Order: sequence, then C-alpha cells, then structure tokens
Amino acid sequence: MSSPTSAAGSRAALYAASFWGIWLRDSHVLRASARTFITRVLMQPLFLVFVFAYVFPKIGQEVRATDDVTFATILAPGLVAFAVVFQGINLVAFPLVNEISASREIEDRVMAPLPTTALALEKLLFGAFQGLIAALIVWPLLYFVPVAEVEVRIESWPLLTAVLLLSTTTAGAAGLAIGTAMKPNQIPLVVSLITSPVIFLGCVFYPWQELVAIPWLQVVVLVNPLVYVSEGLRATLTPQLPHLLPWVSISALAVATTVLGAIGVRGFHKRVLD
Repeated sequence: MSSPTSAAGSRAALYAASFWGIWLRDSHVLRASARTFITRVLMQPLFLVFVFAYVFPKIGQEVRATDDVTFATILAPGLVAFAVVFQGINLVAFPLVNEISASREIEDRVMAPLPTTALALEKLLFGAFQGLIAALIVWPLLYFVPVAEVEVRIESWPLLTAVLLLSTTTAGAAGLAIGTAMKPNQIPLVVSLITSPVIFLGCVFYPWQELVAIPWLQVVVLVNPLVYVSEGLRATLTPQLPHLLPWVSISALAVATTVLGAIGVRGFHKRVLD
C-alpha cells in the first residue's frame, strides 16, 4: 500500500508531465507559425521607430526631451513595453477565444490529467513567454532604424529581469481575462477600442513625470498597466530619464497580475465547465 507522501509525489509528477506536454504542444504550434509571429510582432513597432526616429529627424522635425536626449532614447523602453503587452494579450486572447468557441480544442486540453486552474495558468505563462520573445525581436530595431544614437544603460540586470517577468505575466493575465470574457465576434471590436487609448496613454512616448503639466491626466493614466511596464523598463534601460520609482512599477505590476490572473482563471473555469 502506497503512502500518502508517495501518492502525492506521483500525482505531482503526473501534473508536471502533463503541463510540460501541453507547453511543448503550444511551442510546436509557435514554431510552425514563426514567420507569421515575427511579422505580427515587428510591424507596428517597426513603423513607430521608422516614423519617429528616422523620418522625423531626416526632415528636421525630431522630437527631443533636451538637447542631450533624443526621442529614440525616450521611445526605446516604451517600444519594448508596447511589444510585450500587446503581443502577450493578443497571443493569449485570440487563440483562447477560438479554442473555446470555434474549434473547441479546449475540450482536448481539459481531458489531460491536469487541474483546470493549471490549464489556465499554462495559457497565461505561455502568453508571457511569447511576450518575452516579442521584446527580444523588437529590441534590435532600436539600434538599426533610428538616425540618432539610442542611449541605453542597464544598471541592474536583476531589476530588468524582475520588470520583464512581471510585465509579461501581466500581459498574459490580461489576455486570459479578455479571452475568457469575450465572444469571437466581440474581441476584435474590444481590442480595437482599447488599443489606441492604452498605447497613447501608456507612457510609451513620454515619461509619466512629464504629465505633471496635466495633473488630472497624470492621475487617470495610473489605471493603465502599460504605464508601469513603460516606466519600469524606463527605470532599467534609460535611468537617466525621469521615471517612476522601480518599486512602484513592480508593486503595481504584481497587483495587476494577481487581479487580472484571478479574473482570467475564474473566467476560464466558467467557460470550460460550461
């Protein structure tokens, strides 16, 4: 007769093997669609960098924070934040809606010997993983496209790692929450409605402290998770620029991940069990 300890160990090993199997399956799908993935990741950031950091300087309309700081330097952390957040959201929400409502592929996953919560967390974490890949893909654009030099200075790798991990998991949690709440015909509209305000009010193009000239807006944008991703990356990549204190960004991202993750897991349970 097996002991409770050995039974628990066997169950944990089974869960781990099942989780890894689903992760490998998603990885295979990602590799098979690598070209589409890279194209989708690159298009918007490429045009943003091209227009603001190449075209504007060439025609004499470059935006500068000061005489010593180029707009490309200001844009660098914001662009990475944009790629992390929106790819993390899109690459979780859209496939999840399809799997739940159209292809019903989610039914195959539910049959795996794995708790439903773990299935939801696999979706969240794989979305975070794709967001991290998106950041690595976008990063070279900041060196090859801009006319002016981009002044990036990483003073703390542990801090950068913490911000990236929290940023990607926040994006994955947001994607899970959106994907489980929306129907297939609703999600393109919802994404299109939230994309512009989230980007332009997410401190992608300017540091949060610069909004001091518009006090009410400086407060309102604090509900936008992208603000903390942009400011957290600004603190780690361009610390010479104004930025929120790192612990503020990290704390806000931890709260956002927890809240959005709980909403997403709850919605996943409801949609799958229904």
